[in-house]
Amino acid sequence: MADPRFFASVGPFSAGEVAARIGASLSDAKDASRQLSGVAPLDAAGPADLSFIDNRRYVDAFAATKAGAVIATASDAPRAPAGCALLLSATPYLAFALAAGMFHPDPAPTPGVHPSAVVDPSAEIGAAVEIGPGAVVGEKARIGARCRIGANAVIGRGVEIGEACDIGACASLSHCSVGARALIHPGVRIGTRGFGFAPSAKGFVKVPQLGRVLIGDDVEIGANSTIDRGAGPDTVIGSGCMIDNLVQIGHNVRLGRGCIVVAQAGVAGSTHLGDYVVVGAQVGITGHLTIGDRARVAAQSGVMRDVSAGETVGGSPAVPQREWLRQCAWLNKASKRRDP
Repeated sequence: MADPRFFASVGPFSAGEVAARIGASLSDAKDASRQLSGVAPLDAAGPADLSFIDNRRYVDAFAATKAGAVIATASDAPRAPAGCALLLSATPYLAFALAAGMFHPDPAPTPGVHPSAVVDPSAEIGAAVEIGPGAVVGEKARIGARCRIGANAVIGRGVEIGEACDIGACASLSHCSVGARALIHPGVRIGTRGFGFAPSAKGFVKVPQLGRVLIGDDVEIGANSTIDRGAGPDTVIGSGCMIDNLVQIGHNVRLGRGCIVVAQAGVAGSTHLGDYVVVGAQVGITGHLTIGDRARVAAQSGVMRDVSAGETVGGSPAVPQREWLRQCAWLNKASKRRDP
């Protein structure tokens, strides 16, 4: 069960209401009126809880669960314990995400400006915006309706934020425009100067970074991630992108729609990712490359060349997946050989 100190709860809902909301079907119509009060894992759920199964590793836990209802596929249904209501779905994890959102919706902002916040008189603040303790909103910044600005967050001069965005504590935004419904976690840095310098006989000369960061709608940026502003061209994060914690995006990088970049990955300057690219954890991508639509990069890979649309690569330097797997197999065999 979700800890009520941290997660507001609504409900209960009937199993029929849940099924209708998440697009599932009840295996037995008689279960439609069963009352459910929350969500919980299979091994911790009780008679008033809803759980789910979408991995064969948890079949035994499913068979032994005491949950009042479980979201499952039709193929898993025969393993259900007696008395457990089944909500059948072809995509149980997605269905569970929707159900969990029913019981624990994101809280709405509490409109108002905390007395310790500093908001420039020229800033435009939309309706029902919450600005937390110690937050700073700079000159001519624009914040859309129903946004939440967390404690000690800094919204720089001229920054624009769309409606219904959540800016986490201690995040800082400068030289950027953010679309609607963005979720920016604590400690994020957006719009910092890019890593650009020119060598000279007297040392390094910093190159002015005169671009912006343009972020689309429905983007999530994980805690302590950094996105540099462009050097001249803008850095662009397409709508629907999901960026994990501790990710570095360099100047002039462009991410298409719906990209996923997992923790501790880094994308060097002027590299372009197409739509729906997946970059695994701890990947390093060098600069000035093109990663095609729906390409996939395995965790801990080092990408030093362009990647074609739809291609899956791995290793360092990254190569096509089959070649990488052959290399791994050869290295494994070679390491077991005995010297003559």
